[in-house]
Amino acid sequence: MLLLAALVTVVYGNYARNGLGLPSPWAYVVGVGFVVCLLGSVLLHELGHALTARRYGIGVRRITLELLSGWTEMDRDAPTPRIDALVSLAGPIVSLVLGGIATGAALLLPERTVPGQIAFQLAVSNVLVAVFNVLPGLPLDGGRALRAAVWAILKDRNRATVVAGWAGRVLAVLTAATVFLFYQIGWLTVFGLVFVLLVVLTLWQGAGQSIRLGRMTRRFPLIDLGRLARPLLAVPAGTPLGEAQRRRAEDPRPDVVLAVTDSAGSLTALVDPVAAERVPVDRRPWVSVESVARSRDALTSLPLGLTGEQVVRALQAHPGAHYLVTAGEDVVGVLRVADVAAVLEPRRATPSPRKGTESA
Repeated sequence: MLLLAALVTVVYGNYARNGLGLPSPWAYVVGVGFVVCLLGSVLLHELGHALTARRYGIGVRRITLELLSGWTEMDRDAPTPRIDALVSLAGPIVSLVLGGIATGAALLLPERTVPGQIAFQLAVSNVLVAVFNVLPGLPLDGGRALRAAVWAILKDRNRATVVAGWAGRVLAVLTAATVFLFYQIGWLTVFGLVFVLLVVLTLWQGAGQSIRLGRMTRRFPLIDLGRLARPLLAVPAGTPLGEAQRRRAEDPRPDVVLAVTDSAGSLTALVDPVAAERVPVDRRPWVSVESVARSRDALTSLPLGLTGEQVVRALQAHPGAHYLVTAGEDVVGVLRVADVAAVLEPRRATPSPRKGTESA
């Protein structure tokens, strides 16, 4: 973003110096002012999404700004296709209104003046942002509106996300082909070609992420904590690491996780396989198991009975590699984030290690 801001400042500053006759220092100050105006336009665009979402009871976590784009992160999805469409189209509507206001200002102000030129550039940029964003393909706002329409027809938000994601990829290809055509006939400079192709690349990647997300969310119901939780093998504090690993190797249950208990039999920690692997084999009979364990207090607990979506949201809120699965006050197993990923994206999953191949 800083590089792009600097580039826009220099390009617009050079134009202000040569086209408007401003001296160099003030010309680049005008360039910085134009960058600030662009950021303000993007902020108002995103506030359109945010305030509309809050109007319908959807919380907004944060707004992230870039020079020519931004995104609004909400705490949950829209509950209905209608609300999804309204939230999606609120941003482009704000940009279109800003473009109209700037157009009126550009017509009223003298042409070859700094205010007139900034008003003209803001008019063009906001109208282009509005028009581009309503194109029907994710991750654009128009793609979200398309998803809402497909969702209303198919009654399946996840399938609608995949459809809108593929529409985004088709849109990216068509945009790239159009840009190359404009470049060939001389309507676009090399700088413009590179810039638009970067936008197309971002669009392609965003569409791919949307397709991936749609496929993953369809598999949320397959996340069952009772089935995914790995069983525990508890050993008392003070047990040598080598002895604990021997007991684990002899346990008939697959994928057993070593845990440490206190003198009262309460679970206090989980053995960290990575830390245990770093201990030389000849020292493992002399190293206590708790010295390579993580405290229970440092791990997030997930109660049995959570839905798949609730599990994923908990993992997003508390990133980690392992989670305790509980039933009331009792710890009944350990959930590995890799096991959840294998359920959500089976084609990306690697084969799980067989019993006895892990050191802890």
